Amino acid sequence: MAVPKNRRELLDAISTTYEKLAADLASVPAERANEMTLEGHAQGTHMSVANLLAYLIGWNLLVLKWSEARPCGMPVDFPETGFKWNELGRLAQKFYADHAGVDYAELLRLFAKVHDQILALVESESDASLYGLPWYEQYTHGRMIQFNTSSPYANARVRLRKWKKANGVL
Repeated sequence: MAVPKNRRELLDAISTTYEKLAADLASVPAERANEMTLEGHAQGTHMSVANLLAYLIGWNLLVLKWSEARPCGMPVDFPETGFKWNELGRLAQKFYADHAGVDYAELLRLFAKVHDQILALVESESDASLYGLPWYEQYTHGRMIQFNTSSPYANARVRLRKWKKANGVL
C-alpha cells in the first residue's frame, strides 16, 4: 500500500488494514488466543494473539496520547515516558502487561474502540495539520499516525495469517 499523503488516504489506509486484520482476529478461537506460539516482536521470541492485540492497542493509545498533548503545549516523551526508541522490546512487554488477564473478547472490543478514536482524531484534522509541517523530527503528524496504525496492522495481519495457517486455525 502506498504511503498516505493526505487525510483521505490516511483514513483509507487505517480503515482498510484494520478491517482485514479485525476479520482475521475475529476468527481466532478465544481458547487459542493466549497460546505463546505466535512469532514475537524480537527475533527468537514468541507471543500470543492476545499479546499482539495488546501491542496494537498500546501503540494506538500512544498515538492518541501524543496527539492530545501536543496541541495543549504539553511535552511528549517519544515513544513513551520512561522508554527510548531503542527500547521498543521493553515497551512491547509493558503493553502485554497492561492487558494481561483481559479476555480475548474484551481485547477485541478495546481494539475496535481505540481504532474508532484514531479515525475520529484523523477526521478532526486537516490535510495541512496532518501533512503540512514536521510534527516529530522530520515526520508529519499523519506519518506518525500511519507508522503506528496502518503499518503495524498490516504487519500484524501477516504474522497472524502465518500463525493461523501453521496452527490449523481457519
